[in-house]
Amino acid sequence: MLCGQSDRSSGIHKSYTGIFYRMHTVIQWKIPYIFGADTTFTHFHSPYYEYYEFLIIFLYMSSGSGKEVIHIMKLICAKNELLKSVNISLKLFLLKTTMPILECILIDASATEITFTSNDMELGIETKVKGIIEEKGIVALDAKLFSDIIRKLPDSDVCIQTDTNLNTTITCEKAKFTIPGKSGDDFAYLPVIERSEGIEISQFTLKEVIRQTIFSIAANENNKLMTGELFEMKENILKVVSLDGHRIAIRKIELKDNYPSRKVVVPGKTLNEISKILSGEVEDQVKIFFTDNHIVFEFDDTVVVSRLIEGEYFRIDQMLSSDYETKVKINKREFLDCIDRATLFVKEGDKKPIIITIDDTGMQLNINSQMVP
Repeated sequence: MLCGQSDRSSGIHKSYTGIFYRMHTVIQWKIPYIFGADTTFTHFHSPYYEYYEFLIIFLYMSSGSGKEVIHIMKLICAKNELLKSVNISLKLFLLKTTMPILECILIDASATEITFTSNDMELGIETKVKGIIEEKGIVALDAKLFSDIIRKLPDSDVCIQTDTNLNTTITCEKAKFTIPGKSGDDFAYLPVIERSEGIEISQFTLKEVIRQTIFSIAANENNKLMTGELFEMKENILKVVSLDGHRIAIRKIELKDNYPSRKVVVPGKTLNEISKILSGEVEDQVKIFFTDNHIVFEFDDTVVVSRLIEGEYFRIDQMLSSDYETKVKINKREFLDCIDRATLFVKEGDKKPIIITIDDTGMQLNINSQMVP
Protein backbone atom coordinates (compact mmCIF):
# COMPACT_ATOMS: atom_id res chain seq x y z
CA MET A 1 0.00 0.00 0.00
CA LEU A 2 1.35 3.45 -0.96
CA CYS A 3 -0.21 6.87 -0.46
CA GLY A 4 1.22 10.38 -0.48
CA GLN A 5 0.68 13.97 0.47
CA SER A 6 2.58 17.05 -0.65
CA ASP A 7 2.80 20.73 0.10
CA ARG A 8 4.16 22.39 -3.07
CA SER A 9 4.31 25.84 -1.55
CA SER A 10 6.69 24.73 1.19
CA GLY A 11 8.63 22.27 -0.95
CA ILE A 12 7.91 19.38 1.45
CA HIS A 13 6.61 16.02 0.26
CA LYS A 14 5.50 13.19 2.59
CA SER A 15 4.92 9.60 1.52
CA TYR A 16 3.55 6.79 3.66
CA THR A 17 4.27 3.10 3.25
CA GLY A 18 2.80 0.11 4.98
CA ILE A 19 -0.63 -0.57 6.46
CA PHE A 20 0.20 1.24 9.69
CA TYR A 21 1.78 4.26 8.03
CA ARG A 22 2.50 5.99 11.36
CA MET A 23 5.22 3.40 12.01
CA HIS A 24 6.77 3.67 8.51
CA THR A 25 6.82 7.26 7.38
CA VAL A 26 9.29 8.71 4.93
CA ILE A 27 9.60 12.48 4.81
CA GLN A 28 11.19 14.06 1.76
CA TRP A 29 11.88 17.75 1.49
CA LYS A 30 13.51 20.27 -0.80
CA ILE A 31 15.44 23.08 0.82
CA PRO A 32 17.37 24.87 -1.94
CA TYR A 33 18.26 27.92 0.14
CA ILE A 34 19.88 25.80 2.88
CA PHE A 35 21.80 23.29 0.80
CA GLY A 36 22.35 25.48 -2.29
CA ALA A 37 20.58 23.16 -4.74
CA ASP A 38 17.07 21.96 -5.44
CA THR A 39 17.76 18.46 -4.15
CA THR A 40 15.38 15.94 -2.60
CA PHE A 41 16.61 14.29 0.59
CA THR A 42 15.13 11.24 2.31
CA HIS A 43 16.45 11.05 5.86
CA PHE A 44 13.73 10.01 8.29
CA HIS A 45 12.01 6.71 8.70
CA SER A 46 10.51 6.78 12.18
CA PRO A 47 7.25 6.55 14.14
CA TYR A 48 8.15 10.01 15.53
CA TYR A 49 7.78 11.61 12.12
CA GLU A 50 5.58 14.47 13.49
CA TYR A 51 8.53 15.87 15.47
CA TYR A 52 10.94 15.55 12.58
CA GLU A 53 8.43 17.18 10.26
CA PHE A 54 8.07 20.15 12.60
CA LEU A 55 11.86 20.51 12.81
CA ILE A 56 12.23 20.43 9.02
CA ILE A 57 9.52 23.02 8.47
CA PHE A 58 11.04 25.26 11.15
CA LEU A 59 14.48 25.10 9.49
CA TYR A 60 12.95 25.70 6.07
CA MET A 61 10.96 28.76 7.12
CA SER A 62 13.84 30.15 9.15
CA SER A 63 16.09 30.04 6.07
CA GLY A 64 13.84 32.60 4.36
CA SER A 65 12.58 30.21 1.68
CA GLY A 66 9.03 30.44 2.91
CA LYS A 67 9.06 34.20 3.26
CA GLU A 68 7.78 36.69 0.71
CA VAL A 69 10.51 38.58 -1.17
CA ILE A 70 10.86 42.16 0.06
CA HIS A 71 11.18 44.70 -2.74
CA ILE A 72 12.25 47.73 -0.69
CA MET A 73 14.80 49.81 -2.61
CA LYS A 74 16.33 53.21 -1.98
CA LEU A 75 18.60 55.13 -4.37
CA ILE A 76 20.01 58.63 -4.46
CA CYS A 77 21.14 60.04 -7.82
CA ALA A 78 21.82 63.45 -9.28
CA LYS A 79 19.03 64.63 -11.57
CA ASN A 80 21.34 65.17 -14.54
CA GLU A 81 22.69 61.61 -14.24
CA LEU A 82 19.18 60.19 -14.09
CA LEU A 83 18.04 62.26 -17.05
CA LYS A 84 21.00 61.19 -19.18
CA SER A 85 20.29 57.50 -18.56
CA VAL A 86 16.54 57.92 -19.00
CA ASN A 87 17.07 59.62 -22.36
CA ILE A 88 19.19 56.70 -23.53
CA SER A 89 16.69 54.08 -22.34
CA LEU A 90 13.70 55.99 -23.70
CA LYS A 91 14.79 55.52 -27.31
CA LEU A 92 12.84 52.24 -27.52
CA PHE A 93 9.45 53.54 -26.43
CA LEU A 94 8.39 55.36 -29.59
CA LEU A 95 6.48 52.30 -30.83
CA LYS A 96 3.52 50.72 -29.05
CA THR A 97 3.70 47.19 -27.70
CA THR A 98 1.07 44.68 -26.63
CA MET A 99 3.10 43.74 -23.52
CA PRO A 100 2.77 46.41 -20.78
CA ILE A 101 5.98 45.29 -19.05
CA LEU A 102 7.94 46.23 -22.19
CA GLU A 103 6.77 49.82 -21.77
CA CYS A 104 8.78 49.98 -18.55
CA ILE A 105 12.33 50.86 -17.62
CA LEU A 106 13.88 48.30 -15.31
CA ILE A 107 15.77 49.95 -12.46
CA ASP A 108 18.16 47.34 -11.11
CA ALA A 109 20.07 48.12 -7.91
CA SER A 110 20.27 44.54 -6.67
CA ALA A 111 24.08 44.42 -6.92
CA THR A 112 26.79 47.06 -6.59
CA GLU A 113 25.76 49.25 -9.57
CA ILE A 114 22.56 50.95 -10.72
CA THR A 115 21.45 50.03 -14.24
CA PHE A 116 18.53 51.09 -16.41
CA THR A 117 17.33 48.52 -18.94
CA SER A 118 14.78 48.77 -21.75
CA ASN A 119 13.90 45.94 -24.09
CA ASP A 120 11.38 45.40 -26.89
CA MET A 121 12.48 41.78 -27.56
CA GLU A 122 14.37 42.82 -30.72
CA LEU A 123 16.50 45.64 -29.38
CA GLY A 124 17.70 46.06 -25.81
CA ILE A 125 19.58 48.91 -24.11
CA GLU A 126 21.32 48.76 -20.74
CA THR A 127 23.06 51.79 -19.27
CA LYS A 128 24.74 52.43 -15.92
CA VAL A 129 23.66 55.27 -13.65
CA LYS A 130 25.93 57.03 -11.16
CA GLY A 131 24.38 57.13 -7.72
CA ILE A 132 24.27 55.78 -4.18
CA ILE A 133 22.49 52.53 -3.26
CA GLU A 134 21.17 52.77 0.29
CA GLU A 135 18.85 49.77 -0.01
CA LYS A 136 19.30 47.18 -2.74
CA GLY A 137 16.30 46.31 -4.89
CA ILE A 138 14.76 46.16 -8.34
CA VAL A 139 11.60 47.63 -9.88
CA ALA A 140 10.09 48.27 -13.32
CA LEU A 141 8.52 51.70 -13.88
CA ASP A 142 6.45 53.09 -16.73
CA ALA A 143 9.11 54.62 -18.96
CA LYS A 144 7.25 57.68 -20.22
CA LEU A 145 5.80 58.60 -16.83
CA PHE A 146 9.15 58.17 -15.09
CA SER A 147 10.86 60.24 -17.78
CA ASP A 148 8.32 63.07 -17.53
CA ILE A 149 8.74 63.19 -13.74
CA ILE A 150 12.55 63.32 -13.88
CA ARG A 151 12.46 66.14 -16.46
CA LYS A 152 10.27 68.31 -14.22
CA LEU A 153 12.37 67.89 -11.08
CA PRO A 154 14.72 70.60 -9.76
CA ASP A 155 18.44 70.28 -10.51
CA SER A 156 19.30 68.49 -7.30
CA ASP A 157 19.71 65.00 -5.83
CA VAL A 158 16.77 62.65 -6.41
CA CYS A 159 15.71 59.92 -4.00
CA ILE A 160 13.91 56.87 -5.46
CA GLN A 161 12.38 54.53 -2.90
CA THR A 162 10.00 51.57 -3.17
CA ASP A 163 7.88 49.80 -0.59
CA THR A 164 6.87 46.15 -0.28
CA ASN A 165 4.04 46.70 -2.78
CA LEU A 166 6.45 48.22 -5.34
CA ASN A 167 4.87 51.66 -4.98
CA THR A 168 7.72 54.00 -5.87
CA THR A 169 8.24 57.42 -4.30
CA ILE A 170 10.42 59.92 -6.14
CA THR A 171 11.54 62.88 -4.03
CA CYS A 172 13.60 65.93 -4.96
CA GLU A 173 13.68 68.97 -2.67
CA LYS A 174 9.99 69.93 -2.23
CA ALA A 175 8.73 67.77 -5.10
CA LYS A 176 7.33 64.31 -4.32
CA PHE A 177 5.70 61.77 -6.64
CA THR A 178 4.38 58.27 -5.92
CA ILE A 179 3.79 55.93 -8.85
CA PRO A 180 3.05 52.20 -9.09
CA GLY A 181 5.84 49.82 -10.03
CA LYS A 182 5.97 46.31 -11.42
CA SER A 183 8.00 43.32 -10.38
CA GLY A 184 11.34 42.96 -12.10
CA ASP A 185 10.74 39.21 -12.33
CA ASP A 186 8.36 39.82 -15.25
CA PHE A 187 10.87 41.91 -17.21
CA ALA A 188 12.68 40.51 -20.25
CA TYR A 189 16.39 40.86 -19.46
CA LEU A 190 18.97 41.30 -22.16
CA PRO A 191 20.38 38.02 -23.48
CA VAL A 192 23.84 37.04 -22.31
CA ILE A 193 26.09 37.34 -25.36
CA GLU A 194 29.57 35.88 -25.54
CA ARG A 195 31.90 38.72 -26.52
CA SER A 196 34.65 37.47 -28.82
CA GLU A 197 36.25 38.60 -32.07
CA GLY A 198 35.01 42.15 -31.60
CA ILE A 199 36.12 45.22 -33.55
CA GLU A 200 36.76 48.70 -32.19
CA ILE A 201 36.21 51.97 -34.07
CA SER A 202 35.63 55.59 -33.07
CA GLN A 203 32.13 56.74 -32.26
CA PHE A 204 32.56 59.52 -34.83
CA THR A 205 33.29 57.00 -37.59
CA LEU A 206 30.32 54.77 -36.77
CA LYS A 207 27.97 57.75 -36.51
CA GLU A 208 29.15 59.03 -39.91
CA VAL A 209 28.85 55.58 -41.53
CA ILE A 210 25.25 55.27 -40.33
CA ARG A 211 24.42 58.81 -41.52
CA GLN A 212 25.85 58.11 -44.98
CA THR A 213 24.01 54.80 -45.49
CA ILE A 214 20.79 54.79 -43.46
CA PHE A 215 18.87 56.91 -45.98
CA SER A 216 18.82 54.12 -48.55
CA ILE A 217 17.19 51.38 -46.47
CA ALA A 218 13.59 50.44 -47.31
CA ALA A 219 10.82 52.00 -45.21
CA ASN A 220 8.39 49.06 -45.53
CA GLU A 221 8.99 45.46 -44.55
CA ASN A 222 7.92 43.76 -47.77
CA ASN A 223 11.52 42.67 -48.04
CA LYS A 224 12.97 42.38 -44.55
CA LEU A 225 16.57 42.39 -45.74
CA MET A 226 16.13 45.84 -47.28
CA THR A 227 15.17 47.29 -43.89
CA GLY A 228 18.67 46.53 -42.61
CA GLU A 229 22.29 47.13 -43.54
CA LEU A 230 24.96 44.62 -44.43
CA PHE A 231 28.04 44.63 -42.19
CA GLU A 232 30.74 42.65 -43.98
CA MET A 233 34.18 42.08 -42.51
CA LYS A 234 37.02 40.87 -44.67
CA GLU A 235 40.59 41.06 -43.41
CA ASN A 236 41.03 44.68 -42.22
CA ILE A 237 38.04 46.18 -44.06
CA LEU A 238 34.51 46.67 -42.72
CA LYS A 239 32.05 47.31 -45.56
CA VAL A 240 28.58 48.68 -44.78
CA VAL A 241 25.90 48.43 -47.49
CA SER A 242 22.26 49.50 -47.69
CA LEU A 243 19.73 49.48 -50.54
CA ASP A 244 16.01 49.98 -51.06
CA GLY A 245 15.57 48.80 -54.66
CA HIS A 246 16.32 52.24 -56.14
CA ARG A 247 19.50 53.33 -54.35
CA ILE A 248 22.62 51.66 -53.05
CA ALA A 249 24.92 53.18 -50.41
CA ILE A 250 28.33 51.65 -49.70
CA ARG A 251 30.87 52.77 -47.12
CA LYS A 252 34.19 51.09 -46.36
CA ILE A 253 36.15 51.46 -43.12
CA GLU A 254 39.76 50.42 -42.65
CA LEU A 255 40.30 48.58 -39.38
CA LYS A 256 43.48 48.38 -37.32
CA ASP A 257 43.69 44.56 -37.40
CA ASN A 258 42.69 41.68 -39.62
CA TYR A 259 39.52 39.76 -38.73
CA PRO A 260 37.85 36.54 -39.94
CA SER A 261 35.37 37.00 -42.79
CA ARG A 262 31.82 37.55 -41.59
CA LYS A 263 28.53 38.91 -42.94
CA VAL A 264 25.57 40.04 -40.84
CA VAL A 265 22.48 42.17 -41.54
CA VAL A 266 21.76 44.75 -38.84
CA PRO A 267 18.23 46.22 -38.55
CA GLY A 268 17.98 49.85 -39.62
CA LYS A 269 16.01 50.59 -36.45
CA THR A 270 19.00 49.50 -34.35
CA LEU A 271 21.41 51.69 -36.28
CA ASN A 272 19.07 54.69 -36.02
CA GLU A 273 18.94 54.36 -32.23
CA ILE A 274 22.69 53.78 -31.97
CA SER A 275 23.32 56.95 -33.98
CA LYS A 276 21.20 58.99 -31.57
CA ILE A 277 23.08 57.73 -28.51
CA LEU A 278 26.67 57.96 -29.81
CA SER A 279 28.61 61.02 -28.75
CA GLY A 280 30.22 61.39 -32.17
CA GLU A 281 33.59 62.27 -30.67
CA VAL A 282 36.71 61.02 -32.46
CA GLU A 283 38.49 60.00 -29.24
CA ASP A 284 35.49 58.01 -27.91
CA GLN A 285 35.50 54.35 -28.97
CA VAL A 286 32.76 51.80 -29.57
CA LYS A 287 33.27 48.03 -29.47
CA ILE A 288 31.17 45.83 -31.77
CA PHE A 289 30.71 42.09 -31.23
CA PHE A 290 28.99 39.65 -33.59
CA THR A 291 27.28 36.31 -33.03
CA ASP A 292 25.08 34.20 -35.29
CA ASN A 293 21.90 35.88 -34.02
CA HIS A 294 22.91 39.12 -32.30
CA ILE A 295 25.11 42.18 -32.56
CA VAL A 296 26.40 44.00 -29.46
CA PHE A 297 27.56 47.62 -29.22
CA GLU A 298 29.53 48.69 -26.13
CA PHE A 299 30.42 52.33 -25.53
CA ASP A 300 30.73 54.64 -22.53
CA ASP A 301 28.46 53.11 -19.84
CA THR A 302 25.97 51.65 -22.32
CA VAL A 303 25.41 48.25 -23.93
CA VAL A 304 23.06 47.79 -26.89
CA VAL A 305 22.03 44.28 -27.96
CA SER A 306 20.05 43.70 -31.14
CA ARG A 307 18.76 40.73 -33.05
CA LEU A 308 20.10 40.32 -36.57
CA ILE A 309 17.98 39.97 -39.70
CA GLU A 310 18.11 36.42 -40.99
CA GLY A 311 18.78 35.64 -44.62
CA GLU A 312 21.49 36.06 -47.26
CA TYR A 313 21.99 39.65 -48.35
CA PHE A 314 21.96 40.71 -51.98
CA ARG A 315 25.09 40.23 -54.06
CA ILE A 316 26.05 43.84 -54.45
CA ASP A 317 29.13 43.14 -56.60
CA GLN A 318 26.91 41.66 -59.30
CA MET A 319 24.65 44.74 -59.28
CA LEU A 320 27.47 47.20 -59.84
CA SER A 321 29.33 47.39 -63.13
CA SER A 322 32.91 48.53 -63.45
CA ASP A 323 32.52 49.23 -67.18
CA TYR A 324 30.93 52.70 -67.41
CA GLU A 325 30.36 54.66 -70.60
CA THR A 326 30.45 57.99 -68.77
CA LYS A 327 32.39 58.94 -65.66
CA VAL A 328 32.37 62.44 -64.22
CA LYS A 329 34.32 63.92 -61.32
CA ILE A 330 32.74 67.03 -59.80
CA ASN A 331 32.84 69.14 -56.66
CA LYS A 332 30.53 67.60 -54.06
CA ARG A 333 29.46 70.87 -52.43
CA GLU A 334 28.63 72.47 -55.77
CA PHE A 335 26.65 69.40 -56.84
CA LEU A 336 24.59 69.44 -53.62
CA ASP A 337 23.83 73.14 -54.06
CA CYS A 338 22.59 72.47 -57.60
CA ILE A 339 20.28 69.72 -56.32
CA ASP A 340 18.87 72.04 -53.63
CA ARG A 341 18.06 74.70 -56.24
CA ALA A 342 16.58 72.16 -58.68
CA THR A 343 14.17 70.78 -56.05
CA LEU A 344 12.79 74.14 -54.84
CA PHE A 345 9.47 73.66 -56.67
CA VAL A 346 8.99 70.00 -55.74
CA LYS A 347 6.38 69.30 -53.07
CA GLU A 348 7.26 66.94 -50.26
CA GLY A 349 6.24 63.44 -51.26
CA ASP A 350 6.36 64.09 -55.01
CA LYS A 351 8.55 61.62 -56.84
CA LYS A 352 9.94 63.86 -59.54
CA PRO A 353 13.17 62.70 -61.18
CA ILE A 354 16.12 65.00 -61.68
CA ILE A 355 17.27 64.86 -65.29
CA ILE A 356 21.04 65.15 -65.63
CA THR A 357 22.45 66.14 -69.00
CA ILE A 358 26.19 65.79 -69.55
CA ASP A 359 28.11 67.13 -72.57
CA ASP A 360 31.52 68.52 -73.35
CA THR A 361 30.66 71.89 -71.81
CA GLY A 362 29.49 70.61 -68.44
CA MET A 363 26.59 69.01 -66.55
CA GLN A 364 23.06 70.38 -66.30
CA LEU A 365 20.30 69.44 -63.83
CA ASN A 366 16.62 69.83 -64.76
CA ILE A 367 13.37 68.92 -63.01
CA ASN A 368 9.78 69.27 -64.22
CA SER A 369 7.25 70.51 -61.66
CA GLN A 370 3.51 71.18 -61.91
CA MET A 371 4.02 74.38 -59.94
CA VAL A 372 5.93 75.98 -62.80
CA PRO A 373 3.94 76.91 -65.97
